[in-house]
Amino acid sequence: YQRRVRGLMEQAQQVGGEQQQNRRGFGIPRILIFIGIYFFLFNNPFKSTPVDPKTGKQIPPHQNLVSPNQFFDLRVYLSEVNSSWTNFDNKEALIWQEKNIHYTNWDEHREKSIKIPTTESLRNNGSLFAHIFLTFKGVSPNPADKRYNPKKVIYVIYPLTKYLVIKKVKETKNLISGELSKDFIKQKEDNITEDVILSHWKGNLTFNLVVDFTTYSSGKIPPQVAPYFIFEKSKPSGPLECNRQNNFPEVGNYYPVFYCNEFWITRDSLTVINETVDSLNLTMLYQPIALWKWSSFVQLEQSFSMQQNLFGAETSEIEEFKRVLLETNPYLLILTFAVSMLHMVFDFLAFKNDINFWKNRKSMEGLSVRTIYINVACQFIIFLYLLDNETSWMILISSGVGVLIEFWKITKAAIVKVKYWNGVPYISLEDRSTYTSRTKEYDMIAMRYLSYLLYPLVIGYSIYSLTYNTHKSWYSWVVGSLAGAVYTFGFVMMTPQLFINYSLKSVAHLPWRAFVYKALNTFIDDLFAFIIKMPTVHRVACFRDDVIFLIYLYQRWIYPVDKTRLNEFGQDGLGDEQQNNNNNNNSVTDKVKED
Repeated sequence: YQRRVRGLMEQAQQVGGEQQQNRRGFGIPRILIFIGIYFFLFNNPFKSTPVDPKTGKQIPPHQNLVSPNQFFDLRVYLSEVNSSWTNFDNKEALIWQEKNIHYTNWDEHREKSIKIPTTESLRNNGSLFAHIFLTFKGVSPNPADKRYNPKKVIYVIYPLTKYLVIKKVKETKNLISGELSKDFIKQKEDNITEDVILSHWKGNLTFNLVVDFTTYSSGKIPPQVAPYFIFEKSKPSGPLECNRQNNFPEVGNYYPVFYCNEFWITRDSLTVINETVDSLNLTMLYQPIALWKWSSFVQLEQSFSMQQNLFGAETSEIEEFKRVLLETNPYLLILTFAVSMLHMVFDFLAFKNDINFWKNRKSMEGLSVRTIYINVACQFIIFLYLLDNETSWMILISSGVGVLIEFWKITKAAIVKVKYWNGVPYISLEDRSTYTSRTKEYDMIAMRYLSYLLYPLVIGYSIYSLTYNTHKSWYSWVVGSLAGAVYTFGFVMMTPQLFINYSLKSVAHLPWRAFVYKALNTFIDDLFAFIIKMPTVHRVACFRDDVIFLIYLYQRWIYPVDKTRLNEFGQDGLGDEQQNNNNNNNSVTDKVKED
């Protein structure tokens, strides 16, 4: 059964890698901003202090019921069931035992690695659980033992396996030969017609005791961590699920928080359990953890979960963020966090100034109208591509808004009319009077030379994709080929404006504020290119926009400012009276055209 889905797993990993690369500059800044908002909202100290309704007195505060010099004993049993453990005499099931664990000793580090033979049940999509008993020194976890004390035993069940959905491979084929993809053929041979749920081995059992001697006023425990506390007077006698939010009544003193640390367990670190697996490696680790570090882990995990549930964040984005935290130099990581905040600010400022520029624009002199048309087409192609590949709705909304903005720019750059041909309506675009003959001539020349380069590249890429790749349909091939061309060659769309600047020997007509904010974000994306895992070719491709930006800066330096041309606010240096006369004349001419 397990052998049938190997092709599905490989396909899922490839798709996840492609999605991760395509969102290199989007996921991490968004995650960082959301985490900041989450920390702010859920660390609210202004909670009312409850009182006892019977006596009217304030409820006593909560304190840690163990002393700093407390010692613990540890026992870990292995079982395929998650019911309460009773077989304490089974020595083979006892896979780890430690004594005299000092609660507040930061050098306390207990670790053990073992190899576990697999059973037939485990190989057939079964489960395996660790029954963890942490007792006060000298106390037995066995209720039949006279040394047993339920108030001095912390019993937690931790699943060592995790079930993940492996999505079935969609039917794709070579549109010329009709040959189906290898993954789909293997899936068809194995009679797999739906998604498959498989058991995965975690391979790591890391748990911590939170060293915390804070005295919490009743009702003042931070809400994001309060569900993890176990209280003396409300502690259940049975087992607890590790990291489960218990919501026990906050009555009495609290036990040290027992935390199973899964923060660094990613999908790449999991191992699929199938009939070929004879044994599995397990590394067990115990060490204390500081309150601030534990609460950070908890809040990060909760914010990740909220992003997935409410905003459709991809698991690959979150795991890439964890990998960055784990592998990146701390100084570079701090710099990354700082520039991520700047990335969001610059995005907003670029959007604001871009809208203001086109809203107040009175003249199209010096601007490439044809580049605007091409940008609309490119944005629309990317939107169709994302829609065809079932991308998350959050990214689709972002792309859709971008398409609408580009369409709105057309209404500012040209006169849009609805005409009829044999009763069929169609949209007609006419040049505005401010789109001077000289600018139009240079724009046409630039686009003609660009077509000599761009058309062969797009056609060549489409033929290659049609010949060697598989697709769901002809529509998917057309959209995928055009989107691939936009991703690969889209940066050359900025070159016509460079040619117009060169021909007019002026750059005063450009929206420099919006342009500079976008360019700064480009440099920030370059930083992400160094810390996010991606192929070398893809990393090098991130620097293409930088070349165009540097050429723009060079043109800004060598060409003097022409006061007869409008700046990004629709103003020039000729004086208000002459400017108003020019704008009124242009508006009258355009109004006549529209009528």
